Amino acid sequence: MTNGPLRVVVVGSGPVALRAIKQLDDHGHDVVVVERDPEQLAELEAAYVATAIEGDATRPSVLAQADVERADVVAALTDTMGTNVAVCTTAKRIDPGTRTILRSTYPDIEEFAPYADQVVFPERAGGRVAVTAIEEDFGALTGLSGDLEVYELRVAEDAPVAGKRLSSVSLPQGSLVVSDENGDTVASADTVLQAGHTYVVAVEGRVADEVMNLFRG
Repeated sequence: MTNGPLRVVVVGSGPVALRAIKQLDDHGHDVVVVERDPEQLAELEAAYVATAIEGDATRPSVLAQADVERADVVAALTDTMGTNVAVCTTAKRIDPGTRTILRSTYPDIEEFAPYADQVVFPERAGGRVAVTAIEEDFGALTGLSGDLEVYELRVAEDAPVAGKRLSSVSLPQGSLVVSDENGDTVASADTVLQAGHTYVVAVEGRVADEVMNLFRG
């Protein structure tokens, strides 16, 4: 990552891509968008958030028009897996030094790791947002793309961990209490998990249910 603004080529302008484009623009980056749907392209141009190019980004000539060789990052964010793989593969052939981001439409993102520098599955974060809205006392911090979950968990009155020091709590391997009850300092072995207080907890997906039960009661 450079210290200054990045030059980013984004392929696609659907809901996922558009959110990314607007955030990149807000952060001061130079964004070029490649979109083959004329109507979506017109909407994007009306928003004045990026330079827009109409065309099929799986074609090397279209990516060349987007000046991929000068780009720091090429992000293929369409809802079509084949398009995203083709774009990242082609971008690497044009300029091996360009970093590629591939949006996967499948949760098993490891399968597609050879085709891009980084693979993301935005729907996973979307699921976290929904759960946060449903379970007010057990909110997920969004923004992560892997299997690690970061939660803000409130200790229920009758929870197994309520009133206990961390040193005496048998948390499953793959979980970690990060903050103390005030959220001011990092938790230690002497931190007491107070009923009614909220803690930041990092949890691997495979043990999430077990940790929830310890805090819920």
